[in-house]
Amino acid sequence: MSTSSPLRDFLLTGTNSFTKASSNLSASCWSRLHPVNMFNSYNVKFHHSKALTSPYPGSHIERSQVPEDKVGWLTEWKDYNPVEYTAKSVLARPSWADPQISDEGFSPKFNERDGEVERKSLNGLYVVKNGRPCNPVGRTGLTGRGLLGRWGPNHAADPVVTRWKRDGSGSKVAHPVSGKNILQFVAIKRRDCGEWAIPGGMVDPGEKITATLKREFEEEALNSLQKSPEEKAKLEKQLQKLFSQEHLVVYRGYVDDPRNTDNAWIETEVVNYHDETGETMDNLPLEAGDDAGVVKWVDISEKLELYASHSYFIKLVTEKQGAHWSEDADSECHE
Repeated sequence: MSTSSPLRDFLLTGTNSFTKASSNLSASCWSRLHPVNMFNSYNVKFHHSKALTSPYPGSHIERSQVPEDKVGWLTEWKDYNPVEYTAKSVLARPSWADPQISDEGFSPKFNERDGEVERKSLNGLYVVKNGRPCNPVGRTGLTGRGLLGRWGPNHAADPVVTRWKRDGSGSKVAHPVSGKNILQFVAIKRRDCGEWAIPGGMVDPGEKITATLKREFEEEALNSLQKSPEEKAKLEKQLQKLFSQEHLVVYRGYVDDPRNTDNAWIETEVVNYHDETGETMDNLPLEAGDDAGVVKWVDISEKLELYASHSYFIKLVTEKQGAHWSEDADSECHE
C-alpha cells in the first residue's frame, strides 16, 4: 500500500502550514462540520490537553512539559526530551498487549490490518519513525505505551444508551430555561480514577465494533459477567431489541485520553442507542460490574464533568437528539 499522505508529506518536507480557516475552529464547534469525525490529522489543528497531564495514570511518572506551540510534530523542537514509560502490567505481556518494538520476531504492520489486530487509524495514515508510530495529534511528553497494550492506535467502543427524562405521569421533562427535553444516559463511575464515564471498553482482536459495544454495556452497566447463564440469556434477549434498532454513530476517531503517549493512543467509535419510549431500559436493572464502581441514569447538561473526552461525545448526542444541553443560548455553535 502507498505510504504517502498529506500529513506524512508535510512532516517529510518540514512544511509548517495548516488551512487557517480550519485551524481556527474550536473543538466544540467542529462537530457541526464533521459530526462523525472531529479530528482530521492534516487540515485541522487539534490540540490534546488530557494527554499532556501528569502524573501519568496509575503511576508517579511526570511527563516532560510540552508547550502548546510545540505539540504539533510540524514544529521543530530539537531539545524535546520525553520520558520513556511502559507500565509493568503491559510489559508482562498479557493477551491484549504487544511485545516491545525491540523484541526479536516482532514486526508489526502499521497502518494496516495485522492478523487479528487492527493497526489502521480511524484518522488516516500515521507516521512511523524509527520503528515507532507517532501520535497523530502530536507530542505528549511521554514515549513508550504507558498503560496501553498496542503500539499505535488502541481501538475502543463507547455505547451511549439514552432515554428521555420523564415525570411521574410518564411525560417528557423539559428544561425550564432552554425549553428542550432533558436526555438521560447510563453512566458508570470508573474504579480506576473515580470519574463518571460512558460504559465502554477496548475492542478485542478480530471482534466487530457492534459486538464490543453490546458486550461492554452488558459487562459494565448490567454486571453480566457475574450472572448465571439463564440470567445472561434473559438480558441478551431484552437488549437485543435496543442494540439491533437504528442507531447513531456520533464520533469516530482520536480520543484525548490521559493514557495516550507519543507512540500509543486511544481511538474510539461512539454510538448512541436511544430508547425512545423507555420501555426496554425500564425493565433492565442497572448493576455495576467489571471496571465500574457505580452505575446510574444521569441527566445530560453542559455541567457534566466526565472522563477523557466523554463530555464532548455526550454533547454530540444531545445535538443529534435535539435535547437540552446549555442554559445559555449563546453557547451554541453557529454556522
